[in-house]
Amino acid sequence: MTDHIKTDCLVIGAGPVGLFAVFELGILGLKSEVVDNLDKIGGQCAELYPDKPIYDIPGLPSCTGQSLVDNLLKQIEPFKTPMHLNQRIESLKKVEEKWEATTSLGQIFLTPSIFIAGGVGSFEPRKPPIENIIKFENKGVSYAIPNKEIYKDKTIVIFGGGDSALDWTVELSKIAKHIYLVHRREDFRAVEHTVSLMQQLVKENKVTLYTNNQVIDANGDECLRSVSIKSKDGKIEILDCDDVLIFHGLKNELGPINDWGLGISEKQILVNTENFQTNLDGIFAIGDIASYPGKLKLILSGFHEAALAAQQAFKRAKPDENLLFRYSTSDKDIHERLGLKK
Repeated sequence: MTDHIKTDCLVIGAGPVGLFAVFELGILGLKSEVVDNLDKIGGQCAELYPDKPIYDIPGLPSCTGQSLVDNLLKQIEPFKTPMHLNQRIESLKKVEEKWEATTSLGQIFLTPSIFIAGGVGSFEPRKPPIENIIKFENKGVSYAIPNKEIYKDKTIVIFGGGDSALDWTVELSKIAKHIYLVHRREDFRAVEHTVSLMQQLVKENKVTLYTNNQVIDANGDECLRSVSIKSKDGKIEILDCDDVLIFHGLKNELGPINDWGLGISEKQILVNTENFQTNLDGIFAIGDIASYPGKLKLILSGFHEAALAAQQAFKRAKPDENLLFRYSTSDKDIHERLGLKK
């Protein structure tokens, strides 16, 4: 039986608003755990526009999506918050006065409060509409890489032409036996430097490149043995392999959140503006996924929502303690939690 992970608050989403929620909870003395469906921290900022300038973060005349995430991670370092990536919350149920949340990897959290900071929803990989691909998921077919060492000395087929596909082509070429890179077009959407590195690997015969091709089938019995690809002119080739990695981008879906009984309107969760709680006691929505009159989809709005939701989470986690408003500039308890010198 899986042990429950008990925490003061479970934060769903590791984007900027989710990370700032960890900070606000932390300075109040609350422990939190974070779950995200992506294989890295940062949400939309890290996945969709890591190098895009952002100009409306207070105190920062300009920053990139990735630098904002990096600074938020540095800000929450003192709290040593566990990050559970490559998984999402599949089910939710009330257990007395707390919520029991189970992830797609079987982890179970028990908490009085849940913050849904999922941006525009859960990022899901775009999957080819081929039945056999789904059949071999976790049996040779993957959409993310939690541990690159499992690909050591393997023959790998990578599908895609963006940054993820080419970054991993370059990185895995250092340990893989051979890599086939298959892309639906001639041109690539990755940064020029990475494209150049990939082309050099092709010249060195470490990578075999197929452009204007797409996957049409996956072959094998219990485990994947090969994939079939088809070119624009109709030519079919079979590539023997150990593993397949598909990087066809991401799509946004609410996923299991739809089934939790939350008040939802146009893929957003309805909340009150006192503490950003939903219609379910102890479940809060902050960031772009939250909806209320006058809502602005700005990161700074999400920061404000996280701060007020954290106040309510404290009352739920420690109902017998008085919550006093304190300024971080002078409060000794906050300084201690942040590890500041006296």
